[in-house]
Amino acid sequence: GPTPAGRDRSRSRAAGPGWAAGTPLLLLLLLPLPGAAGGGAVCGSCPGPLRNGSLVARYCASRAGAEPRGRCCVARGPPRRLLGLDLSNCSLRSLPAAFAEAAAVAVLDLTENPLAAPPNSSFLGFTNLQSLAVPLELECPGGNSAWEEVTEHGSSRLCHGQRNPCNSSGELAWLCPENAACAPDGPGFSQCLCASPFHGYKCLREGAFPVLPFCSILGAVTAALSLLLWGTQRRKAKAP
Repeated sequence: GPTPAGRDRSRSRAAGPGWAAGTPLLLLLLLPLPGAAGGGAVCGSCPGPLRNGSLVARYCASRAGAEPRGRCCVARGPPRRLLGLDLSNCSLRSLPAAFAEAAAVAVLDLTENPLAAPPNSSFLGFTNLQSLAVPLELECPGGNSAWEEVTEHGSSRLCHGQRNPCNSSGELAWLCPENAACAPDGPGFSQCLCASPFHGYKCLREGAFPVLPFCSILGAVTAALSLLLWGTQRRKAKAP
């Protein structure tokens, strides 16, 4: 599939001492994080169930196959998919630490909170977001031009219908390197995705990504480091 050009979201973890620590580490690298598909910690970032009559509660009740889970609306799985997040009236002054877990939501309610204006990058990757309710003091992320419709209702502002920035101007397409195309990356954000079969920095490498050699090298390095640390720990344990 397409790969991001010039933006790397990968994470690394350091191996602990001993082969026993190295083996679980390798498994953790290869397995998905628990709760990532269903919202995980973000669904419990505010106590209680969905608020009656909230934007997310109405959306969840109207969608077949959806069910509430804490402050979230999820699609019945497996796998469970996060559809909506209701953080209204949670006394939030800033977005919760696990907010990035909600990047897959289509509906988000942040009303009735003393929120300070969040950083512009807070909604990076929220490509599915179609309805967002924020306190009236806050602007829609990306500005009004990033949405099809912006309305005010009492003390809240509703941002509806996220626009594709790649369709609004031809200039964004020219910013992408050759062999790449513009793609949305959240309200007001865009990214350049490599066209198949190109990948790598500025999409200059052609052909499939060498997954097998990469995993083999990664496994060999992890095993070697684990054995080295295991031997070091044994010498220290035998030392008087």
